[in-house]
Amino acid sequence: MNQNSEIKELAKLFLKLGLTAFGGPVAHIAMMQEEVVQKRKWLSEQHFLDLIGATNLIPGPNSTEMAIHIGNERAGWKGLIAAGLCFILPAVFITGFFAWGYKQYGQLPEIQPFIYGIKPAIIAVILAAIYPLAKKSLKSIPLAGIGIAVLILSLLDFHEIYLMFGAGLFALFWYFIRDQKVKNTSIFLPITLMQVSTTTVLTATNMNLFWIFLKIGAILYGSGYVLFAFLDAELVATGLLTRQQLIDAIAVGQFTPGPVFSSVTFIGYQIKGFSGAVVSTIAIFLPSFIFVALLNPLVKKMRGSKPFSVFLDAVNIASVAIIISICYAMAKDTVTDLRTILIAIISLAITFGFKKINSAFIVLGSSILGYILTLL
Repeated sequence: MNQNSEIKELAKLFLKLGLTAFGGPVAHIAMMQEEVVQKRKWLSEQHFLDLIGATNLIPGPNSTEMAIHIGNERAGWKGLIAAGLCFILPAVFITGFFAWGYKQYGQLPEIQPFIYGIKPAIIAVILAAIYPLAKKSLKSIPLAGIGIAVLILSLLDFHEIYLMFGAGLFALFWYFIRDQKVKNTSIFLPITLMQVSTTTVLTATNMNLFWIFLKIGAILYGSGYVLFAFLDAELVATGLLTRQQLIDAIAVGQFTPGPVFSSVTFIGYQIKGFSGAVVSTIAIFLPSFIFVALLNPLVKKMRGSKPFSVFLDAVNIASVAIIISICYAMAKDTVTDLRTILIAIISLAITFGFKKINSAFIVLGSSILGYILTLL
């Protein structure tokens, strides 16, 4: 298959995911694993796991960065751009439509009944995808111990970036203690250190919006939902946005498919109309393309080096443990009554019993089932 055909395949896949990937970064990555590893065999489970670990070590929206990584692996820099844009743009256009309607009418449509059914199904989709990755990452008893420790600490609300680097550094330390023969090994850790500058005066101009969102995109680690704490400090506290508008932007980010960072499109539109939406969207996602372009070539080199490989294995098991922790937190918040328990059980049975069924259909079907059950 030539490069143009590969780019078309990438565009087709990530447009589909951009339109159907509900439930946040962990769920999006689960859907990518199903499509890229299980169905198309583009990547091995080990390499996909390595990319997850590497992505967790850099700032930005994890699922978007995974899409960019996959595009780069498949078709070089053209694939990198095609996969990233095709995953982002559906959410941006849908969010832009809601932003326009909100500006015109001052409210959002009633979407809670549909979210009600989506959330339990998302947990099932994530667990089905993480199961083979968990088996692949459990390579030794020490790694299992690291995974259990990270899971416990994650459940105790330790920040995921500390757990990731902590697991990797602990594994390296243990490796060098065991193998005294290794000498003069240079260690490189892909840590991005950027200082957050405090903005004293904010004005509602496109240039100002660009720098605000570029800064956030370049320093924000962890879940996309941490984004809203930054937005509150940068925009609500300074009077550019009301808290109600921020809450509504969060709602839009939750019930639209694709990356939650597309909420920035909604916010930019409320502040400065169409041009504000465009500028804000470009600024928030631009750092991810740059970081992945720089990091991707290093992932295979890390796997080829014994010390790097030890570090990466620990980061991988930590990633799996954190995803399990997120599933537990999601279950506590969403599986709260007989109806959501029923949706969760049905979704688990389908995802594990009928593995050839596309997870997007499970999510959409659960959304409709949730709506029907709320009417009873």
